[in-house]
Amino acid sequence: MADELVHRDVADGVATITLDSPRNRNALSAQVRRELQDHLDASAADPAVRVIVLTHTGSVFCSGMDLRESRGAAADAQGVNEFPRILATIRTSPTPVVARLAGPARAGGVGLVAACDVAVAADTATFAFTEVRVGVVPAIIAVTVLPRLLPRAAHELFLTGETFDACRAAAVGLVNTAVPVDELDAEVARYVGLLRLGAPGALAATKALLQRPLGDDLDAAFAAMQELSARHFASEEGQEGMAAFAEKRPPSWAAPG
Repeated sequence: MADELVHRDVADGVATITLDSPRNRNALSAQVRRELQDHLDASAADPAVRVIVLTHTGSVFCSGMDLRESRGAAADAQGVNEFPRILATIRTSPTPVVARLAGPARAGGVGLVAACDVAVAADTATFAFTEVRVGVVPAIIAVTVLPRLLPRAAHELFLTGETFDACRAAAVGLVNTAVPVDELDAEVARYVGLLRLGAPGALAATKALLQRPLGDDLDAAFAAMQELSARHFASEEGQEGMAAFAEKRPPSWAAPG
């Protein structure tokens, strides 16, 4: 039986999913894709998990699809079929997902970063959309990446394949922040702590809100938002949150222990 290449550890309400295939720069091989999907599904379904952190071993966060496996139509089709579900699972997970990058991300690896709700990178990390340089198109990752990037930067970086650093990634919207590598874990922990202050149901609903098009019909948009607001004000979480505020105590989901 092959050794596991993606690990999941749960502690204190945080599920840490670790890409652990440094021999091929954490490329998205068939085994990595399968195990990553399984661990994402398990984390999203676990009510004890409040935040998911996606991280890695080795010097590279993720180098994208495993090109050795992608030679040949059948293998390529398998990757094309599986990878969108991974990205969609991260993006639509009711539990917030934080990417922790201590090293480079390329191609599909950048798609993973963009799918996460929060991304924190070491300032030594680099990024590139290398697809055009090997004769393919950054098609699937465009679904998660393009909503993040400034339009001018998207054209430049997708078409040139040029490598850019973490500070540029933060400036164009791909990551939230770039920090010295020795501050990376503290910054990830800071975001995890902030996310844990939110009520689970409210966080899930807010994630869904951020992804839904509100359209041009203002009356319909306000009606939908009024219904959503009223439902959560009346919910058990909403009532507990307001009671905690009035009583100057942490709400139940944020209370120590």
